Amino acid sequence: MTRDDTLQSLRAKPFCLSDGAVAWVQNTLAGLTTEQKIGQLFCLILREGTRAEVDTLLGQIQPGGIMYRPLPMERLVDCTGYLREQSPLPMLISANLEKGGDGAALEGTTLGSPLQVAATGDVDFARQLGEICAVEGRAVGCNWTFGPIADIDMNFRNPITNTRSFGSDPARVGDMTAAYIAAAQGLGMATAAKHFPGDGCDERDQHLVTTVNDLSCEDWDATYGAVYRRCIEAGCLSIMLGHIMQPAWSKRLNPNLADTDMLPASLAPELINGLLRGHLGFNGLVLTDATTMAGFTIPLPRRRAVPAAIAAGADMFLFSRNLAEDHRYMRQGVADGTITPERLDEAVTRILGFKAALGLHLPQPECTLESARATIGCAAHAQASRDCADRAVTLVKQQPGVLPLTPDRYPRLLLCPLESDAGYVNAAKTGVCADFAKLLGEAGFAVTTFVPPPGLEGLTQASETIEQNYDAILYLANIAAKSNQTTTRIEWAPPMGADCPHYQSTVPTIFVSVENPYHLLDAPRVRTFVNAYNSNPNALRAVLDKLMGKSAFKGKSPVDAFCGKWDTRL
Repeated sequence: MTRDDTLQSLRAKPFCLSDGAVAWVQNTLAGLTTEQKIGQLFCLILREGTRAEVDTLLGQIQPGGIMYRPLPMERLVDCTGYLREQSPLPMLISANLEKGGDGAALEGTTLGSPLQVAATGDVDFARQLGEICAVEGRAVGCNWTFGPIADIDMNFRNPITNTRSFGSDPARVGDMTAAYIAAAQGLGMATAAKHFPGDGCDERDQHLVTTVNDLSCEDWDATYGAVYRRCIEAGCLSIMLGHIMQPAWSKRLNPNLADTDMLPASLAPELINGLLRGHLGFNGLVLTDATTMAGFTIPLPRRRAVPAAIAAGADMFLFSRNLAEDHRYMRQGVADGTITPERLDEAVTRILGFKAALGLHLPQPECTLESARATIGCAAHAQASRDCADRAVTLVKQQPGVLPLTPDRYPRLLLCPLESDAGYVNAAKTGVCADFAKLLGEAGFAVTTFVPPPGLEGLTQASETIEQNYDAILYLANIAAKSNQTTTRIEWAPPMGADCPHYQSTVPTIFVSVENPYHLLDAPRVRTFVNAYNSNPNALRAVLDKLMGKSAFKGKSPVDAFCGKWDTRL
């Protein structure tokens, strides 16, 4: 594209800029040095949100955007004000607003995981998710959400999509991503559908390896392609490139491409320009996923990969492994022609157009702590979270006569907690099993938490010890899919799986999973199984109310909770 063509494209969807906004982009671009243009390519991360951290960052580079990790609202409000004071150009401020406002402010509302939203069967909850993300995110200064997640959970072994997706049905995923986009952008929050060309096929994690979307071109078009078309039709302003290969489309668009030269979408010009921009007709901003991930670092040397991402067609480069080094590699890429002057101007024009589409070139209302406190975690949002939990909890299967679970019927309850550590990002909170034990106690149950006893063959405790001392056994699994792991399988305790459901044929046994819908794979013969898709307090309360018969189960599974196995249905 020529510079004039790129400028003209800003008048079209999704930017839809006025003549005045286009003029601002044109004049701003003309006034930037090459070094300033290079800075605009970067979207970096702030982990502490302090003025000192901002000073350190801006002392090295003038980035086009930053991302907040979840922090206290007071710190975010102050950081936003300081960024506006110190940045010569308006700043894109992003966050992973996937479940609600808690993706930015720690005090924010968790409406629900995408899979929890999908389990309600009601697209209106996806709209509410977009609204809460936008309203609470904007209250602390965010103008860009790295959401919605447009992945399709096709492979139950995938360690990342899981509850972060709207499920395995492409039509539902398309409906809900489109609803999120329309709601969020209608309130001034730009969206970034992710992770193109689509996660959920591979059982590996792109944080750890370059993964593969292995569908045929035709099957991809009917599934992931259909979802991304919905996102584009909804006006999605940006799309995030995954470190995911799509061999069928790469070879169709570049027949001479050798298998050894195959690259993920974050580095593949045929997938960015041929598939996303050409075949799907996307005209918005394209950004990479985090370039700290092994899926990006493995295919090429870092010195080549950094400028190659922009040269291939990405407009923004997300994060850095070492800022000074990555900045140097990007400058070298411009100097040696890897990134041509035309490609650099095209990328920066889109970045500026993106900012103008959000009105950032105009005076911005002050971001105040008073306004944030009135918005974040407000009563209406808290009620929406309770409603979502009530509608989502799913009774996957049940043994006749076991429910309801009440203190009158089952006064002595053995609680078997299954809980993983919190992990790096996107993981469930720890201590959930203890929180649920407290709720059970408050409801009138005498709760004993299972502790694996010592002893091997011939020396284990007698089965009658359990059968005579407990009226029911309740499993609570809080094992979330999260970055930098390869599986969400249950690891039963020694010796010999001491906490396995050994007694399910003699003691009424109920299994509840709050973070992963696929645990029947490891507990197939459990006859009463419940999925909640979330471990926040509202989900825990909804689970208990439904187990006790105070509320009906209303959710419908958005995925195959039986994992395609015949014995899980027994």
